[in-house]
Amino acid sequence: MENWLSLPLVVLMLLLLVSFTLPMEAADDTVTYDGRSLIINGQRKILFSGSIHYPRSTPQMWAGLIAKAKQGGLDVIQTYVFWNLHEPQPGQKGQYDFSGRYDLVRFIKEIENQGLYVCLRIGPYIESEWTYGGFPFWLHDVPSIAYRTDNQPFKLYMQNFTAKIVSMMQSEGLYASQGGPIILSQIENEYQNIEKAFGEDGSRYVEWAAQMAVGLHTGVPWVMCKQTDAPDPLINTCNGMKCGETFTGPNSPNKPALWTENWTSFYQVYGGAPYIRSAEDIAFHVSLFIARKNGSYINYYMYHGGTNFGRTSSAYVIASYYDQAPLDEYGLLRQPKWGHLKDLHAAIQSCSTTILQGTQRNFTFGRLQEVFKEEEEGKCVAFLVNTDNVNTFTVEFRNRSYQLPPKSISILPDCQNVTFNTAIVNTKSNRRIIEPVQTFSSEDKWEQFQDVIPNFDQTSLVSNSLLEHMNITKDKSDYLWFENNLSCSEPIIHVESAAHVAHAFVDDTYLGGAHGNHDVKSFTFEVPVKLNEGINNISILSVMVGLPDSGAFLERRFAGLTTVKIQCNEESYDLTNSTWGYQVGLVGEQSQIYEEQSGSSLQWHQLGNTISQTLIWYKTTFDSPEGDDPVALNLESMGKGQVWVNGQSIGRYWISFHDSEGLPSQTL
Repeated sequence: MENWLSLPLVVLMLLLLVSFTLPMEAADDTVTYDGRSLIINGQRKILFSGSIHYPRSTPQMWAGLIAKAKQGGLDVIQTYVFWNLHEPQPGQKGQYDFSGRYDLVRFIKEIENQGLYVCLRIGPYIESEWTYGGFPFWLHDVPSIAYRTDNQPFKLYMQNFTAKIVSMMQSEGLYASQGGPIILSQIENEYQNIEKAFGEDGSRYVEWAAQMAVGLHTGVPWVMCKQTDAPDPLINTCNGMKCGETFTGPNSPNKPALWTENWTSFYQVYGGAPYIRSAEDIAFHVSLFIARKNGSYINYYMYHGGTNFGRTSSAYVIASYYDQAPLDEYGLLRQPKWGHLKDLHAAIQSCSTTILQGTQRNFTFGRLQEVFKEEEEGKCVAFLVNTDNVNTFTVEFRNRSYQLPPKSISILPDCQNVTFNTAIVNTKSNRRIIEPVQTFSSEDKWEQFQDVIPNFDQTSLVSNSLLEHMNITKDKSDYLWFENNLSCSEPIIHVESAAHVAHAFVDDTYLGGAHGNHDVKSFTFEVPVKLNEGINNISILSVMVGLPDSGAFLERRFAGLTTVKIQCNEESYDLTNSTWGYQVGLVGEQSQIYEEQSGSSLQWHQLGNTISQTLIWYKTTFDSPEGDDPVALNLESMGKGQVWVNGQSIGRYWISFHDSEGLPSQTL
């Protein structure tokens, strides 16, 4: 018998969809579903969606981003809800924050004003390369808490926040059941990735979360992404780049195939290069999901990534988020990605009624062939699929010959004429033009302040061990000082850390430092020290560049210094369990030096008047450039730190951390 599994194989899938009339629910302001699609106000829909996260852009940008998404053929805007932003303190009256970039209601109403739907992913765990996965850090201090499992304290706070968001949406009439734009909600997020770690408690938690969500009576369906055991009536959905290949399908014949995250590129970390995913590849897998999996909802993650302002990014993630999306970080069109997908959406929507109402017939060409006879009457749509990555394939279909480029899908809305092929791009490429408008090089326009290196005797928190970093800072600062005293002749300091960066000082002298990376969770460094006579003050500055955002038992994570040893002459001393003093944050942070009216008591100097070029704050003023184009700061001359403009933090920068090509991961 010939073993054709070992032979080269061109797989060509042809899917015929022949229309006939299906009964529809005739109801107003309803969203239901069956095994084929969502049904909105009695109409079946193929929906194209795009993720735009309200706190990763500014309210002034929202209308333009949504308009460009609509122009690109989207029907839905999808967003997470960011728990740590909205509930910075445990939910008492007046403790919630929905102002400015956090104004979720305003964002949804802008989407509604432009005639689009909303998918609201409440979570409230979101991951999303967002610090602590979106959890407010005060959860860490709730007694006996364990995140994302059958744990009563966690379930109490999770339910309270979820109910708060649902109540807000209902009070504003924003659910489709009320005539609003929200057609889907999500509870939890990719829980299946960690479910096994919790055993039966994990399974019970999934059931509880589903029942809790349904019990809030939103009037619209709930989804659980990457959760094959999503309890009825919740819909399990797919996340990834190739759901047309990887999705195992809905876990019930009464649920539609939905794709909640089609990754348009990938998030970038410090020390990493951007991931480029082509427009052709995205279009291929969207078409394959519709053709092979009967997909009827596809969300692009991200459609606009935006900016991780302030300290919101998770560990090692750069401030720029999904800049390679169809709308780049600044909201500009990234071509040909935006235009090619727009053409795809138009081709699909031109025959969506037939796709949704038809009976699917498929057959393959190549080593395996299967033919289904189409019905004689009715409309017809065909997808001609070539999964060969190298070779063009010619197929005879309905007495016509069609050439299919490598890895491509041709869409024939009438089973005769090709209106779109995923590999043939008709949109011209563009590039982002960066024009310098101001240069800040004049020393007389700059001032600087050297932050204060603390002393052991000034610390208020003292412990006989190395304390865990996050538990001490409570995420109020990236920085934690570890202080000790030392009397020794020319020692070598050995430091091991599970944080992200560490710098060592003796008195006011900088000794050196080191950092880890996104994939290696700890690092070690050694530095020789020349001490003064008598007692010397050792200061080690531990730095986090975002908190972890994923994995089981997030509440148990350890960060910070794990070992400190001193090699003194021929003797080695382990200071790990000696007496350490601690100080959270920098003096400039505590004084809010970045505020125009704050930090006035701090002594600013002209450039250069400092003991050493470490822990320096710089400030200047400038006039806003003319026009409405996006503005960025080029920070390629800097090292590592954070930037504020008019008191608003625009994120971290880390120019000195280079990728494999010797370049910074982000300069703008």
